[in-house]
Amino acid sequence: MKDFNAFFQGYDVELNDKEIAELTARLLEEKSQVNTPPEIYKQCFNSIDLTSLNTADNVTNIRNMVEKVNAFSIIFPDIPSVAAICVYPNFAGVVHDTLTVPVLVAAVSAGFPSSQTFVEVKVAETSLAVHEGASEIDVVISVGAFLNKQYEDVFDELVEIKAACRHAHLKVILETGTLKQAAEIKKASLLAMEAGADFIKTSTGKTNPASTPEAAYVMCTAIKEFYQKTGRKVGFKPAGGIVTPADAIVYYTIVKEILGNEWLNNQLFRLGASRLANNLLTAIYDKEVTYF
Repeated sequence: MKDFNAFFQGYDVELNDKEIAELTARLLEEKSQVNTPPEIYKQCFNSIDLTSLNTADNVTNIRNMVEKVNAFSIIFPDIPSVAAICVYPNFAGVVHDTLTVPVLVAAVSAGFPSSQTFVEVKVAETSLAVHEGASEIDVVISVGAFLNKQYEDVFDELVEIKAACRHAHLKVILETGTLKQAAEIKKASLLAMEAGADFIKTSTGKTNPASTPEAAYVMCTAIKEFYQKTGRKVGFKPAGGIVTPADAIVYYTIVKEILGNEWLNNQLFRLGASRLANNLLTAIYDKEVTYF
């Protein structure tokens, strides 16, 4: 049995929401103008998890999306492609079997987006997605249990899911818009990393608010503290509502200023987005591009 009161005491979790908002605003005001395109837009594009998580998704439209990724380097030879394609778990095999380029297959699993199902179902769904070819698994913490301070239950569940991932990376979504307070976001970040998360992620994009700069600030400081204590680098993925190049630059800036340049690669920094890709291409080429 893990003593989470003692665990959290090892970190700075007594956060003030107003102070976090002020620190975030100051960082962005002072630093975001330094991080300008076009090369940074290309770097952000290379960090995208190209996402399709729609009720109407089917084999045909998922395969069409993958074929566009396959052809991307031919049509846009001067831009590195997206990092991964993120889909529902039942389409992991379609993506895996259609891909002909070195882009990762990410599958949301474990009762996404609410995480309200049996732990046995979460583990089974994760295992099936990996079996179908997913190299990354995105799951949501049991938000209700976390807010009810059932920290051990949330931790144990994530440990089980991590084991089911086998060789695949685990990206843990905190659903920060539901957690609300900075202190809760910090605790959830630390718990997820302690349970074995390879990435921590802001949001599903299914709730409002989704990703926010303030949540990103807290999560990146948690990653930094965790790395200083354990020596283990955990990635960061903002997702939900990231649409414009300016949005991408906000999160790029936060990662750069808190975690440093060594995090600015798609092994440790991702952007979860479905609309951002075309908007970044439009900004890079200074004309409207609607490739995806």
